[in-house]
Amino acid sequence: MGMGGISIWQLLIILAIVIMLFGTKRLRTLGGDLGSAVKGFRKSMQDEPESGNNDAGTEPPASAEKDK
Repeated sequence: MGMGGISIWQLLIILAIVIMLFGTKRLRTLGGDLGSAVKGFRKSMQDEPESGNNDAGTEPPASAEKDK
C-alpha cells in the first residue's frame, strides 16, 4: 500500500492515461513552463526589499522626487 491507499500500480496506470491524453510533447512544455514560473517566483521573492523605509512599502513616484 502506497501513500493514502494508492498503490504504485494505480499511479502508473494514471500516468499512462495522462501521457496518452496529452502526449509527451505537451507535458514537456507544460513542465518547462511550470519550472520557469517557479524560478521567476523564487527570484522575485529574493529581490524583495528587506527594509521598510516608508509606510506603504513602495517607493515614492519619480515625479514626487523631482518636485523636491
